[in-house]
Amino acid sequence: MQAFLSSPRRIVPGLLVLLGAWSATACGPSNDAPSEARADAGKTAAAAPPASARADSTKWAAVDEALGRQGESLPGGVHKFTMPRTDLPVVSGGLRIKPALALGSWLAFMPKGAGAVAMGDLVLTEREYTGVIARLQQGGVGQTAVHKHLPEHSPAVWWTHIHAEGDPVEIARTVKAALALTGTPPEGSGAATRELALDTAAIRRTLGHGGKVNGGVYQVSIPRAEIIRAGGIELPASMGTATALNFQPTGRGRAAINGDFVMTAAEVQPVIAALKANAIQVVALHNHMLDEEPRLFFMHFWANDDPVMLARGLRAALDQTNSTLP
Repeated sequence: MQAFLSSPRRIVPGLLVLLGAWSATACGPSNDAPSEARADAGKTAAAAPPASARADSTKWAAVDEALGRQGESLPGGVHKFTMPRTDLPVVSGGLRIKPALALGSWLAFMPKGAGAVAMGDLVLTEREYTGVIARLQQGGVGQTAVHKHLPEHSPAVWWTHIHAEGDPVEIARTVKAALALTGTPPEGSGAATRELALDTAAIRRTLGHGGKVNGGVYQVSIPRAEIIRAGGIELPASMGTATALNFQPTGRGRAAINGDFVMTAAEVQPVIAALKANAIQVVALHNHMLDEEPRLFFMHFWANDDPVMLARGLRAALDQTNSTLP
Protein backbone atom coordinates (compact mmCIF):
# COMPACT_ATOMS: atom_id res chain seq x y z
CA MET A 1 0.00 0.00 0.00
CA GLN A 2 1.31 3.41 -0.85
CA ALA A 3 1.04 5.71 2.15
CA PHE A 4 1.05 9.42 1.52
CA LEU A 5 1.85 12.04 4.11
CA SER A 6 1.33 15.75 4.12
CA SER A 7 1.88 18.62 6.49
CA PRO A 8 -1.31 19.43 8.38
CA ARG A 9 -3.29 22.41 7.16
CA ARG A 10 -4.77 24.90 9.60
CA ILE A 11 -8.50 24.95 10.12
CA VAL A 12 -9.79 28.50 10.46
CA PRO A 13 -12.03 28.86 13.54
CA GLY A 14 -15.58 29.31 12.40
CA LEU A 15 -17.76 29.46 15.48
CA LEU A 16 -17.68 32.71 17.42
CA VAL A 17 -19.94 31.15 20.01
CA LEU A 18 -17.38 28.43 20.67
CA LEU A 19 -14.59 30.96 20.99
CA GLY A 20 -16.67 32.85 23.50
CA ALA A 21 -17.12 29.68 25.53
CA TRP A 22 -13.40 28.95 25.16
CA SER A 23 -12.45 32.13 27.03
CA ALA A 24 -15.46 32.33 29.34
CA THR A 25 -14.89 33.01 33.02
CA ALA A 26 -17.36 33.12 35.89
CA CYS A 27 -18.58 36.59 36.92
CA GLY A 28 -18.54 37.44 40.60
CA PRO A 29 -20.94 39.75 42.45
CA SER A 30 -20.67 43.50 41.98
CA ASN A 31 -18.48 45.38 44.44
CA ASP A 32 -21.45 47.74 44.92
CA ALA A 33 -23.66 44.97 46.33
CA PRO A 34 -24.47 44.97 50.05
CA SER A 35 -22.09 42.99 52.22
CA GLU A 36 -24.78 40.39 52.99
CA ALA A 37 -25.32 39.77 49.29
CA ARG A 38 -21.59 39.41 48.76
CA ALA A 39 -21.41 36.96 51.65
CA ASP A 40 -24.25 34.88 50.21
CA ALA A 41 -22.62 34.92 46.81
CA GLY A 42 -19.38 33.81 48.41
CA LYS A 43 -21.12 30.84 50.01
CA THR A 44 -22.65 29.89 46.66
CA ALA A 45 -19.31 30.18 44.90
CA ALA A 46 -17.64 28.06 47.56
CA ALA A 47 -20.20 25.30 47.03
CA ALA A 48 -19.94 25.44 43.23
CA PRO A 49 -17.13 23.91 41.14
CA PRO A 50 -14.18 26.22 40.44
CA ALA A 51 -14.68 28.63 37.55
CA SER A 52 -11.86 26.96 35.61
CA ALA A 53 -13.57 23.58 35.92
CA ARG A 54 -16.89 25.01 34.72
CA ALA A 55 -15.23 26.77 31.78
CA ASP A 56 -13.31 23.60 30.90
CA SER A 57 -16.52 21.57 30.89
CA THR A 58 -18.25 24.18 28.73
CA LYS A 59 -15.57 24.46 26.09
CA TRP A 60 -15.24 20.70 25.55
CA ALA A 61 -18.97 19.89 25.54
CA ALA A 62 -19.31 21.09 21.94
CA VAL A 63 -16.33 18.94 20.93
CA ASP A 64 -17.90 15.87 22.56
CA GLU A 65 -21.11 16.55 20.68
CA ALA A 66 -19.31 17.04 17.37
CA LEU A 67 -17.38 13.77 17.71
CA GLY A 68 -20.38 11.90 19.11
CA ARG A 69 -18.33 10.59 22.03
CA GLN A 70 -17.57 11.52 25.61
CA GLY A 71 -14.01 12.67 26.14
CA GLU A 72 -12.01 12.66 29.36
CA SER A 73 -10.48 15.85 30.71
CA LEU A 74 -6.90 15.23 31.85
CA PRO A 75 -4.16 17.28 33.54
CA GLY A 76 -2.55 19.94 31.40
CA GLY A 77 -5.82 21.02 29.81
CA VAL A 78 -6.03 17.90 27.62
CA HIS A 79 -9.37 16.45 26.51
CA LYS A 80 -8.92 12.91 25.19
CA PHE A 81 -11.04 10.32 23.41
CA THR A 82 -10.26 6.60 23.20
CA MET A 83 -11.79 4.47 20.46
CA PRO A 84 -10.75 0.80 20.74
CA ARG A 85 -11.12 -1.27 17.57
CA THR A 86 -13.09 -4.06 19.23
CA ASP A 87 -14.45 -4.95 15.79
CA LEU A 88 -11.09 -6.18 14.44
CA PRO A 89 -10.13 -9.86 14.96
CA VAL A 90 -6.40 -9.17 14.62
CA VAL A 91 -4.08 -12.13 15.16
CA SER A 92 -0.31 -11.76 15.59
CA GLY A 93 2.06 -14.58 16.47
CA GLY A 94 -0.92 -16.91 16.78
CA LEU A 95 -2.46 -14.65 19.45
CA ARG A 96 -5.78 -12.79 19.22
CA ILE A 97 -4.83 -9.21 20.04
CA LYS A 98 -6.95 -7.35 22.56
CA PRO A 99 -7.69 -3.75 21.54
CA ALA A 100 -6.10 -2.43 24.75
CA LEU A 101 -2.80 -4.09 23.81
CA ALA A 102 -2.32 -2.47 20.40
CA LEU A 103 -5.59 -1.60 18.66
CA GLY A 104 -6.71 1.57 20.41
CA SER A 105 -7.43 4.63 18.28
CA TRP A 106 -7.27 7.90 20.19
CA LEU A 107 -7.70 11.63 19.69
CA ALA A 108 -6.61 14.37 22.10
CA PHE A 109 -7.19 18.12 22.14
CA MET A 110 -5.57 20.90 24.10
CA PRO A 111 -6.05 24.67 23.91
CA LYS A 112 -3.79 26.70 21.66
CA GLY A 113 -4.48 30.37 21.11
CA ALA A 114 -8.14 30.96 20.28
CA GLY A 115 -8.59 27.35 19.20
CA ALA A 116 -6.93 24.02 19.85
CA VAL A 117 -4.32 21.59 18.66
CA ALA A 118 -5.40 17.99 18.08
CA MET A 119 -3.22 14.90 17.87
CA GLY A 120 -4.16 11.27 17.61
CA ASP A 121 -3.55 7.81 16.24
CA LEU A 122 -6.15 5.97 14.16
CA VAL A 123 -6.09 2.20 13.71
CA LEU A 124 -7.13 1.50 10.12
CA THR A 125 -7.43 -1.58 7.94
CA GLU A 126 -6.02 -1.70 4.41
CA ARG A 127 -9.52 -1.27 2.97
CA GLU A 128 -10.32 1.70 5.21
CA TYR A 129 -7.07 3.59 4.83
CA THR A 130 -7.43 5.43 1.50
CA GLY A 131 -10.95 6.70 2.12
CA VAL A 132 -10.17 7.82 5.67
CA ILE A 133 -7.05 9.74 4.63
CA ALA A 134 -8.94 11.46 1.82
CA ARG A 135 -11.71 12.56 4.21
CA LEU A 136 -9.22 13.80 6.80
CA GLN A 137 -7.34 15.79 4.17
CA GLN A 138 -10.59 17.26 2.92
CA GLY A 139 -11.27 18.62 6.40
CA GLY A 140 -7.75 19.93 6.98
CA VAL A 141 -6.55 17.15 9.28
CA GLY A 142 -3.04 16.09 8.30
CA GLN A 143 -1.01 12.93 8.77
CA THR A 144 2.36 12.89 10.53
CA ALA A 145 3.16 9.16 10.51
CA VAL A 146 1.88 5.89 9.04
CA HIS A 147 3.37 2.62 10.25
CA LYS A 148 2.97 -0.72 12.04
CA HIS A 149 2.89 -1.52 15.76
CA LEU A 150 2.79 -5.33 15.54
CA PRO A 151 4.91 -7.96 13.80
CA GLU A 152 3.26 -10.05 11.08
CA HIS A 153 -0.48 -9.88 11.67
CA SER A 154 -3.82 -10.46 9.99
CA PRO A 155 -5.88 -8.64 8.91
CA ALA A 156 -3.32 -6.01 7.96
CA VAL A 157 -3.63 -2.82 10.01
CA TRP A 158 -2.01 0.61 9.69
CA TRP A 159 -1.54 3.03 12.56
CA THR A 160 -2.02 6.59 11.29
CA HIS A 161 -1.00 9.60 13.37
CA ILE A 162 -2.96 12.78 12.75
CA HIS A 163 -2.56 16.46 13.58
CA ALA A 164 -4.64 19.61 13.16
CA GLU A 165 -4.92 23.09 14.59
CA GLY A 166 -7.86 25.49 14.69
CA ASP A 167 -11.52 25.19 15.62
CA PRO A 168 -11.78 22.02 17.75
CA VAL A 169 -15.42 21.47 16.80
CA GLU A 170 -14.57 21.46 13.09
CA ILE A 171 -11.64 19.12 13.72
CA ALA A 172 -13.92 16.77 15.67
CA ARG A 173 -16.51 16.82 12.89
CA THR A 174 -13.87 15.90 10.33
CA VAL A 175 -12.55 13.02 12.43
CA LYS A 176 -16.10 11.78 13.04
CA ALA A 177 -16.78 11.77 9.30
CA ALA A 178 -13.55 9.85 8.72
CA LEU A 179 -14.36 7.31 11.45
CA ALA A 180 -17.75 6.75 9.82
CA LEU A 181 -15.82 5.18 6.91
CA THR A 182 -14.39 2.55 9.28
CA GLY A 183 -15.79 -0.21 11.43
CA THR A 184 -14.86 1.65 14.62
CA PRO A 185 -17.61 0.75 17.10
CA PRO A 186 -19.70 3.40 18.84
CA GLU A 187 -18.82 4.50 22.33
CA GLY A 188 -19.58 2.09 25.15
CA SER A 189 -19.15 -1.11 23.15
CA GLY A 190 -15.84 -2.18 24.71
CA ALA A 191 -15.28 -5.18 26.93
CA ALA A 192 -15.73 -4.78 30.68
CA THR A 193 -12.58 -4.64 32.80
CA ARG A 194 -11.97 -7.90 34.66
CA GLU A 195 -9.30 -9.19 36.99
CA LEU A 196 -6.22 -10.32 35.08
CA ALA A 197 -4.39 -13.62 35.31
CA LEU A 198 -1.21 -11.62 35.87
CA ASP A 199 0.90 -10.83 38.91
CA THR A 200 0.59 -7.09 38.35
CA ALA A 201 2.21 -6.36 41.72
CA ALA A 202 5.37 -8.19 40.62
CA ILE A 203 5.36 -6.33 37.31
CA ARG A 204 4.95 -3.04 39.16
CA ARG A 205 7.85 -3.81 41.49
CA THR A 206 10.07 -4.82 38.58
CA LEU A 207 9.28 -1.80 36.44
CA GLY A 208 9.29 0.60 39.37
CA HIS A 209 6.09 2.12 38.04
CA GLY A 210 2.45 1.11 38.45
CA GLY A 211 -0.25 0.84 35.83
CA LYS A 212 -3.93 0.08 35.36
CA VAL A 213 -6.06 -2.79 34.10
CA ASN A 214 -7.99 -1.88 30.96
CA GLY A 215 -9.80 -4.21 28.58
CA GLY A 216 -7.99 -7.35 29.73
CA VAL A 217 -4.56 -5.70 29.52
CA TYR A 218 -2.20 -4.26 32.14
CA GLN A 219 -1.15 -0.83 30.87
CA VAL A 220 1.78 1.18 32.20
CA SER A 221 2.44 4.75 31.04
CA ILE A 222 5.76 6.39 31.92
CA PRO A 223 6.30 10.07 31.02
CA ARG A 224 9.58 11.57 29.92
CA ALA A 225 11.36 13.65 32.55
CA GLU A 226 12.07 16.67 30.35
CA ILE A 227 9.60 19.18 28.93
CA ILE A 228 8.47 18.36 25.39
CA ARG A 229 7.25 21.10 23.07
CA ALA A 230 5.73 21.15 19.62
CA GLY A 231 4.21 23.98 17.65
CA GLY A 232 5.26 26.44 20.32
CA ILE A 233 3.42 24.78 23.23
CA GLU A 234 4.30 22.29 25.95
CA LEU A 235 2.88 18.80 25.35
CA PRO A 236 1.71 16.80 28.38
CA ALA A 237 2.28 13.04 28.43
CA SER A 238 -1.39 12.45 27.54
CA MET A 239 -0.78 14.00 24.11
CA GLY A 240 1.20 10.90 23.16
CA THR A 241 4.66 11.60 24.56
CA ALA A 242 4.86 8.89 27.25
CA THR A 243 6.38 5.42 26.95
CA ALA A 244 3.62 2.79 26.88
CA LEU A 245 4.20 -0.75 28.18
CA ASN A 246 1.25 -3.15 27.79
CA PHE A 247 0.89 -6.73 29.05
CA GLN A 248 -1.78 -9.14 27.75
CA PRO A 249 -2.07 -12.54 29.49
CA THR A 250 -1.73 -15.41 27.02
CA GLY A 251 -2.11 -18.42 29.33
CA ARG A 252 0.27 -20.78 31.13
CA GLY A 253 1.82 -17.93 33.07
CA ARG A 254 2.85 -15.99 29.97
CA ALA A 255 2.01 -12.56 28.60
CA ALA A 256 2.43 -10.73 25.31
CA ILE A 257 3.96 -7.27 25.52
CA ASN A 258 3.53 -4.41 23.09
CA GLY A 259 3.73 -0.64 23.21
CA ASP A 260 6.37 1.93 22.42
CA PHE A 261 9.41 3.55 23.95
CA VAL A 262 9.72 7.31 23.55
CA MET A 263 13.39 8.20 23.07
CA THR A 264 15.79 10.89 22.01
CA ALA A 265 18.28 10.06 19.25
CA ALA A 266 21.06 9.30 21.73
CA GLU A 267 18.87 6.74 23.52
CA VAL A 268 17.80 4.70 20.49
CA GLN A 269 20.74 2.31 20.21
CA PRO A 270 21.07 1.66 23.98
CA VAL A 271 17.35 0.82 24.14
CA ILE A 272 17.62 -1.54 21.16
CA ALA A 273 20.59 -3.27 22.80
CA ALA A 274 18.72 -3.66 26.10
CA LEU A 275 15.64 -5.11 24.40
CA LYS A 276 17.65 -7.54 22.27
CA ALA A 277 19.63 -8.68 25.33
CA ASN A 278 16.31 -9.64 26.91
CA ALA A 279 14.80 -11.41 23.87
CA ILE A 280 12.33 -8.61 23.13
CA GLN A 281 11.76 -8.00 19.42
CA VAL A 282 11.98 -4.50 17.96
CA VAL A 283 9.02 -4.13 15.58
CA ALA A 284 9.32 -0.55 14.34
CA LEU A 285 11.30 2.65 14.82
CA HIS A 286 9.96 5.99 13.60
CA ASN A 287 8.69 9.46 14.48
CA HIS A 288 5.11 10.38 15.39
CA MET A 289 5.35 14.17 15.13
CA LEU A 290 6.96 16.71 12.81
CA ASP A 291 8.37 19.55 14.91
CA GLU A 292 8.72 18.39 18.51
CA GLU A 293 11.61 19.47 20.72
CA PRO A 294 13.61 17.53 21.66
CA ARG A 295 13.31 15.32 18.58
CA LEU A 296 11.66 12.06 19.64
CA PHE A 297 11.77 8.55 18.23
CA PHE A 298 9.20 5.86 18.97
CA MET A 299 10.14 2.19 19.13
CA HIS A 300 7.48 -0.53 19.13
CA PHE A 301 8.31 -3.95 20.54
CA TRP A 302 6.93 -7.47 20.95
CA ALA A 303 7.46 -10.63 23.00
CA ASN A 304 5.36 -13.40 24.53
CA ASP A 305 6.92 -14.99 27.61
CA ASP A 306 7.06 -14.86 31.40
CA PRO A 307 5.73 -11.38 32.28
CA VAL A 308 8.11 -10.64 35.15
CA MET A 309 11.09 -11.69 33.05
CA LEU A 310 9.85 -9.42 30.27
CA ALA A 311 9.31 -6.61 32.77
CA ARG A 312 12.98 -6.92 33.75
CA GLY A 313 13.94 -6.49 30.11
CA LEU A 314 11.66 -3.49 29.73
CA ARG A 315 13.11 -1.95 32.88
CA ALA A 316 16.62 -2.43 31.49
CA ALA A 317 15.53 -0.50 28.40
CA LEU A 318 13.79 2.18 30.47
CA ASP A 319 17.02 2.73 32.38
CA GLN A 320 18.57 3.91 29.10
CA THR A 321 16.02 6.73 28.79
CA ASN A 322 15.29 9.98 30.59
CA SER A 323 12.03 8.68 32.04
CA THR A 324 10.32 9.57 35.31
CA LEU A 325 11.28 6.49 37.30
CA PRO A 326 12.17 6.20 41.00
